[in-house]
Amino acid sequence: MISLIGNRPAIQVGRHQVIHYDTSWLGTALRRAATAADRQDFPFVDEIRLGIEQYLENKCPLNLLPLGDLFDRMRHMLVRIGCETIADKLQPLAPPVTLSLPRLAKDAGNGFELAFFGTLRDELAELRAAGAEEIRFTGLRECAQLLRGTDKWDCHCDQLLLEIRTFLDNMDRERHRFHRPMRLRLDTDRP
Repeated sequence: MISLIGNRPAIQVGRHQVIHYDTSWLGTALRRAATAADRQDFPFVDEIRLGIEQYLENKCPLNLLPLGDLFDRMRHMLVRIGCETIADKLQPLAPPVTLSLPRLAKDAGNGFELAFFGTLRDELAELRAAGAEEIRFTGLRECAQLLRGTDKWDCHCDQLLLEIRTFLDNMDRERHRFHRPMRLRLDTDRP
């Protein structure tokens, strides 16, 4: 059995599940919708966010809740309290998602660097389309070793580690091309 924080269901974001999350991202989504609806004076963001948090912790019967379903429920609630214009502008926003780079390396096939970078690019596009803006990466060093096909760290691993970091930095800088902002965070698993 999976132990969930505060009895909250896991949130399904694309192919990924987010288990450990706070609810600040819901407040951000509500504020963005209010601004898009030209309702900067909307005073109920915190109350609505807390109501959603209560629902997630006490009334949601699911162990896994798709992000889209959660936002459909939020839209319905906004309509019920007379905030149709805000409901119309509400866009799904995911909690921060953590990606395991070693898992992506294995999915791409150990030792196939080009396939890895293509898989990583596709994964980021899928997550962005699903509503993810903040993506955290783990296992950077392990990923470099897997792709190099070695058990011992060497200068080739250093070079590949730099290439992965550069690739992610470039993806992070290119975020202005997309409709959503994107924040990529690397783990700090340095020796």
